Amino acid sequence: MSKKKEPQLSELYKLGIRFYTEKLKRILEPEHTGEFVAIEPNSGRYFVHENGTKALLKAISEMPGNKFYLARIGYQTTDRIGSYGSRNRQSK
Repeated sequence: MSKKKEPQLSELYKLGIRFYTEKLKRILEPEHTGEFVAIEPNSGRYFVHENGTKALLKAISEMPGNKFYLARIGYQTTDRIGSYGSRNRQSK
């Protein structure tokens, strides 16, 4: 049986999560819980908005050509995957 190779976390992800945890978490939580933050970890600039897409668009307009780490404030993930159809399926 072959051993599965563990995926490597991208450097942007590592820097973004570290910056959020060490610098922004105490500043943004709980006042902005549920909102989104786009972080450019090398510069330390960040952009908060209640909509993730709008946070990224603001970040890109202010810092074109840069990459951003997107986080949902107060959550471990930015979104969840679900299915509307499976919740409303009728039994036969």
